[in-house]
Amino acid sequence: MNKIKNKFILIPIVTAVLSLCTLGFFSLQTKSNLSKEYTSFLSDISVDTVSKVVINKSANLTVFLKDGTKYITDNPNTSTLKEDLLLKNIQVLDENTEPLTKTVSSSILVISIFAIVFMTLNKGRSGASSMTNLDVQDFSEDNNKNFGFHTVAGNEEAKESLMEVVDFLKNPDKYTKYGARMPKGVILYGAPGTGKTLLAKAVAGEAKVPFYALSGSDFVQVYVGVGAARIRSLFKKAKAKGKAVIFIDEIDAIGKTRASGAQSQGGNDERDQTLNALLTEMSGFAEQEGIVVIAATNRLDTLDPALLRPGRFDRHVEISLPDIKAREKIISLYLENKPCGALNVYNIAKKTVYFSGAKLENLINEAAILAAKDNADTINNEHINSAYSIVLAGNEKKDRDHLLYEDKLLTSYHEAGHALISLLKLPEDNVSKITIIPTTKGAGGYTITIPKDRSYQRADYLKNKIMVLLGGRASEELHFGKEKISTGAQGDITQTTEMAMAMITEYGMGETLGLLKLSSLGSLASSYGNPVVEECRELINSLYTETLEILQNNKSILDKLATALLEKETLEDDEILSLVS
Repeated sequence: MNKIKNKFILIPIVTAVLSLCTLGFFSLQTKSNLSKEYTSFLSDISVDTVSKVVINKSANLTVFLKDGTKYITDNPNTSTLKEDLLLKNIQVLDENTEPLTKTVSSSILVISIFAIVFMTLNKGRSGASSMTNLDVQDFSEDNNKNFGFHTVAGNEEAKESLMEVVDFLKNPDKYTKYGARMPKGVILYGAPGTGKTLLAKAVAGEAKVPFYALSGSDFVQVYVGVGAARIRSLFKKAKAKGKAVIFIDEIDAIGKTRASGAQSQGGNDERDQTLNALLTEMSGFAEQEGIVVIAATNRLDTLDPALLRPGRFDRHVEISLPDIKAREKIISLYLENKPCGALNVYNIAKKTVYFSGAKLENLINEAAILAAKDNADTINNEHINSAYSIVLAGNEKKDRDHLLYEDKLLTSYHEAGHALISLLKLPEDNVSKITIIPTTKGAGGYTITIPKDRSYQRADYLKNKIMVLLGGRASEELHFGKEKISTGAQGDITQTTEMAMAMITEYGMGETLGLLKLSSLGSLASSYGNPVVEECRELINSLYTETLEILQNNKSILDKLATALLEKETLEDDEILSLVS
């Protein structure tokens, strides 16, 4: 629509150019006529060769001779000129007005100039206003009428909280009878991919009221005041509807804790003004207005406390990773419209521990792609297993001829070390696959371990997990010697460092800080830097020494696993168990 409006300005521009061309043509035509001195004109009168003279407001006379020629001469503007000509039997014409073509062209030119000026000024005003206005779409008018809470699997508690909001919008009298007021805001928080935006879409399908969905980045602008103006514009549109739901995704883009005092930076003024406008609009609601704000974020801890207090975002709803029952429902939902073979949904749900809803959708989609590539009639377990490996580690590289035997042997012992330590120290976790085939994600090989569903991770479990990560490096050192260890443990070392640091600085599982949390100490945290690093180093070194001892005591099993890997390249769970039993 804006592009069409911009093209309208071409119309007065074109007409102005055409008018100028027309006027120029007549002006050139006039100049092209032959000019003579006034004395020559008098001479022509005396010899009786003049047939007609045209007198107009200009300083010239147009003289027509009896032989058909014409010329222009000066107009003396005497009061007796016309009488003298008539006495000589010369026809005299008075043209007190400009020619019609010239008048029309001049009028069109003036009108076109005014139109260009008006449209330019109007465009400037609309351009300024468009910066502060949001072109929001009412998603409740979406043609997809089948979308609602029934199409969202898992997160039953979150759905119940949102269902109450929808019911409040539909049946306000039921709650008013008990003196209950509608929540002004609901904030959905949790890990990425858990379904926060999906639940907001379900609200849009269920509420049957205007539903405006935006992102926090829609309000972020370089120019100070634009974001705040957009907030006011959005809420003005919502209030005009009476009842409405506003969904702001990634609200941390505008809702982070405001800086104060010396910490305040000029660059944060725009975000702070935008947040202030949002706080003001939410506080300014009348209870009968029926406007609910739903927001989503991955980082609840970064949001401003004023945003999270009662009266603003009254409800904080965690959207957590799905448990095994929720994963079953989600997988079944994504398999509904796909040709499936004899798939055991429970087994798929069991092996996808800590998968988010988005990751489960990706798993089923990858399996469907693999089935299509194979031209299979249905999606079978082989496709699911292959897709599972792709989602976790990436696609296997097809060209492996360039791999050296020494590298494959090293990878075999590295992955066998991970697997053996996992089997011995974390028997409840299932080692489902070991492979030395490189992947497109850069891994030389990988070991897939399916952990047990846990609500909490204990200190002994975290230490055993670190030992599993160190098992690859320990196996290399044990078989090849300390001088022949490789860079293959780089990712493992990164993870062990992060886990050890978290245990000591965040979980209260160390001696240096005790039950203090390093991130809460502020400026005092720097004084604990070196002691914390030293304790982390001692913890990891002691666990590495223990890992080496375990592998040394089980060297024959380690060799069997590595040899089988070198021969087959991939071992599944049943083959692994047969080798270690």
